[in-house]
Amino acid sequence: MMKQDEITFTIIGCAMKVHNSLGNGFQEVIYQRCLAIELSKAGLDAVREKEQTIFYEGQEVGTRRADFIVEGTIMVELKAVINMEDVHLAQAKNYIVAYDLPTGLLINFGSTSLQYKKVFNPKYNNTVNPTIA
Repeated sequence: MMKQDEITFTIIGCAMKVHNSLGNGFQEVIYQRCLAIELSKAGLDAVREKEQTIFYEGQEVGTRRADFIVEGTIMVELKAVINMEDVHLAQAKNYIVAYDLPTGLLINFGSTSLQYKKVFNPKYNNTVNPTIA
């Protein structure tokens, strides 16, 4: 079983392969489909567009779909913008809390070079799944 850092490294490698092949300038969904192919080729279990219910004060207020949940532990959010901004990072942080995952990756294909940021869930409680390392 791969450790978190190994999974993250593999995901970034897959994203780099897609970006090197396509470059920037495509819609996010194109990168998402290509990354799905690369993650599969790398042997990673990646679920696309996994829906998650969002709660406020204990009440359901809507749903959100993460671009990918990889190996059940890492949320991957894709962008195809010229530059990543703080709002994108804040969004990714909110999603990993909503999905109750330890880490996430925010990946931007829209720049001339691939951009990525690893985000951590400050509220994550590892007692739920102690096998995640």
